[in-house]
Amino acid sequence: MLIYGVALMSGCMIVGTFLGRLVGHLVGIESDVGGVGIAMLLLVLVTRYLMDRDKFSKLAQDGIKFWSQMYIPIVVAMAASQNVVAAFNAGALAFIAGLGSVAAGFLLIRPLAALSPKTGSAESSAAE
Repeated sequence: MLIYGVALMSGCMIVGTFLGRLVGHLVGIESDVGGVGIAMLLLVLVTRYLMDRDKFSKLAQDGIKFWSQMYIPIVVAMAASQNVVAAFNAGALAFIAGLGSVAAGFLLIRPLAALSPKTGSAESSAAE
């Protein structure tokens, strides 16, 4: 039942936004500080906790899994678009810092890939 996934996701978002605003207020910023990230962590933790204890029917578990999988990419895309707008408005330093982190990520792909264990399917496709 997809409605359980929506209810759980919205509850986590409300709690995460509240906690994010509370953290912002405590550090002296009148803004949400990490509320979306807190909501994502809550969604993962609460979902895993309830599913491990068989609190949902199979149909309800499928609905929660569906919305859990949809929520994270959507929120990441929304946060990324806000970060780009904020970087353009903040000036050159924020924009350069963002480009630097992306460049560092690109440069770390090969070293991180070398650390992962090799699988048979990857080696056979590379040989072709």
